[in-house]
Amino acid sequence: MQDYKSPGVYIEEKPSIPPSITSVETAIPAFIGYTEKAQRKEKDDLKNVPQRITSMLQYEQYFGYPDPERASLSVVFEADGKVNARVDETKRSKFLMHYSMQLYFANGGGACWITSVGNYMTREGHVDGRDLKDGLAQVAKINEVTLLVFPDSINLGAKEEYYDVHIQAIRQCGVLRDRFTVMDVYHTHTNLWTVDIADLRTSLVLTPEELKYAAVYFPKLYTGIDYYYKLAEDRTKDNDELINIVGIPDALKLSELIRGKKTQYLQAKSAIANIQMLLPVSAAIVGVYTQIDNTLGVWKAPANVNITNVIRPEFLITQREQEDLNIDTVTGKSINVIRSFAGRGPAVIWGARTLAGNDHEWRYVPVRRFFSMVEESVKNATQQFVFEPNDRNTWVKVKSMVENYLGQQWKAGALMGASTKGAFFVHIGLGETMTELDIQEGRMIIEIGMAVLRPAEFIILRFTHKI
Repeated sequence: MQDYKSPGVYIEEKPSIPPSITSVETAIPAFIGYTEKAQRKEKDDLKNVPQRITSMLQYEQYFGYPDPERASLSVVFEADGKVNARVDETKRSKFLMHYSMQLYFANGGGACWITSVGNYMTREGHVDGRDLKDGLAQVAKINEVTLLVFPDSINLGAKEEYYDVHIQAIRQCGVLRDRFTVMDVYHTHTNLWTVDIADLRTSLVLTPEELKYAAVYFPKLYTGIDYYYKLAEDRTKDNDELINIVGIPDALKLSELIRGKKTQYLQAKSAIANIQMLLPVSAAIVGVYTQIDNTLGVWKAPANVNITNVIRPEFLITQREQEDLNIDTVTGKSINVIRSFAGRGPAVIWGARTLAGNDHEWRYVPVRRFFSMVEESVKNATQQFVFEPNDRNTWVKVKSMVENYLGQQWKAGALMGASTKGAFFVHIGLGETMTELDIQEGRMIIEIGMAVLRPAEFIILRFTHKI
């Protein structure tokens, strides 16, 4: 009580509402890669400086447009009258940030952080893992980030460089404990994809404690996103001079079809619009994470969901083939597959495992991400009790605060149990979680246990004859 020294009437306000916990955001990805520019006010003032955005409009304002395609597109007029557009995958742009952001927002993506590691115009078509790791180091400073994605990394020159970047990202997740890495399988076109899967499992050398902070998705996707081949001086106009024409003797470029061949020109433009762009799946996945988190909750598995603006996966994986991808008894490094199902969608996410596929506790993506949300939320809320008296009064406040929060999660459907007693426990106190020595050394120890929902990955229907 305040020490009053003069006569009068004094008002004291006593808080009636106990302290509470607010859940942190769970789906705030950081995209790290090359952009056309990195400018807020002055040139390159956003290079290696994470910038928060909420839309494609903001992305283009700060980071510009895609790397224009140069010599990879051609239109073929077949003898039977068909017109097909083709892309030379070996010559197309290696910088996929803008394309990937389109896929992210199309699948429910919202607020995110962009870290530009350089201008792609100065890279001469080369993606450098050292640049991506520099950007990763800057993202470590952003507490809000919960997901890590490297759209350009799939075009690194070697699988060793690709997996080294992601090993560093996963280790950052393990140290900070508040984020999760989403990645693709590095595919070498000269290999069978089964070889690339084996390479992933041998290249990702991580501890079991680190593996739970990442998930891998396969294969890449053919999408409906348009190739970018605009004029540098006027982005409203297509650079028709770049498009090769095959099958019309007196026309070698698309621009030459305009003169007297209007019909063929329109056919060529239509064929170009119908090209299926091959992109890594990770950007779409984090968009789905955001969509599921916002509509259902982070405890819902981001699976059995069709990916928007996708025509088909790069490879059609059968159920038998997925068995070896989903479960690996040796390394435990599960691969989540994108599959096509008739009547349900051309690109359905058909897996929800982390890389710790053999770990019963951390096998599933929603379990790991839900724990990360609760850990970070409780950590933030208990900051107010630092330097408070380490006594029973404080313990009761902390326990009540955490129990109320977990009770809300149970009511929302995140925890198992017919009652809160079966859903979670919170222990704190002398002789329960702390000794006299702990108190003397200033340690307040809280033990929290949760029975988190796990996805029904295998639904088994047993039939028998009734006699």
